[in-house]
Amino acid sequence: MSGKTFYAKSGMGTKIKGKALVAKDGFSARYDLDRIQGVFSRPEHKLAGENYNGRILILDAAKGGVASAWMLYEMAARKIVPAALVLNAVNPIMVQGAALAGLTLISGFDEDITLAIANGAEVEISPDNDKPFIRVI
Repeated sequence: MSGKTFYAKSGMGTKIKGKALVAKDGFSARYDLDRIQGVFSRPEHKLAGENYNGRILILDAAKGGVASAWMLYEMAARKIVPAALVLNAVNPIMVQGAALAGLTLISGFDEDITLAIANGAEVEISPDNDKPFIRVI
């Protein structure tokens, strides 16, 4: 799997490398996280108990409403925040929140990205070109 590249339809932010935290589950900054401890806290979430701080989150779809935007900003201000978000599908609120928080975000793949990249894989993201991508390194 090393060296495999997956292209996204859209991306924003800066280039980044890091360790992936992957699950076939959604993402809500409001309902899924303990934003003080830096862990997934909703018991039903597939990443319950996992620390997300500084990790590249690879998840299925953005969930939630307006609160997610300001919660991402608040998380970034306290420096307990994912390094980047990689999602199969986003909504405008998640894009707004990531932009406000200064997070790298890519989304829209030809295959389910949560099944294509293994949990714990080292990845690099390049969101700022004509063909945003994530690559397993």
